[in-house]
Amino acid sequence: MIGTALEAKAAGSGHRTIAGMLGRPPSTVRGWLRAFAARAEQVRSVFTALAAGLVTDPPLPAPAGSAVGDAVAAVAAAAAAVLVAVGEAPRWHLAAAVTSGMLLAPAWPAGAVNTSWPWAGGG
Repeated sequence: MIGTALEAKAAGSGHRTIAGMLGRPPSTVRGWLRAFAARAEQVRSVFTALAAGLVTDPPLPAPAGSAVGDAVAAVAAAAAAVLVAVGEAPRWHLAAAVTSGMLLAPAWPAGAVNTSWPWAGGG
C-alpha cells in the first residue's frame, strides 16, 4: 500500500487524493510521503547502484522530474534488474528487503541497507 502511495506521488498526485484512493487518513499518507521525500536521494542512489551492480546493461531510469519520482524510478529499475538477474522480485518487497524494512525510517543505521541478494530466500 505504501508503494502504491509513493508511485501515485511520483505521478503527481497529492496526499489527499492518494489517501482517498487507498482509504487511509490523509495524515498517515502525508507522513509516508514526507518520510520518503526526506530519504529520496539516498533511495535513488542505493537502488541505482543495485541495478547497475546486478546486470551488465541495467535498465537505468531517466530523470523523473522530482526527487520522489527519481527514487521511485530507481526502485523500479532495481526490480527490473533483479528480474533479469534472478527472477521476479516485486519492487516494494525488494525495497523492504534492501532497506531491512526501514524504507521510511528517519535514519538508516549502519548496515541497514542489504544489497547482497536479500530476495534469494524467496517469500
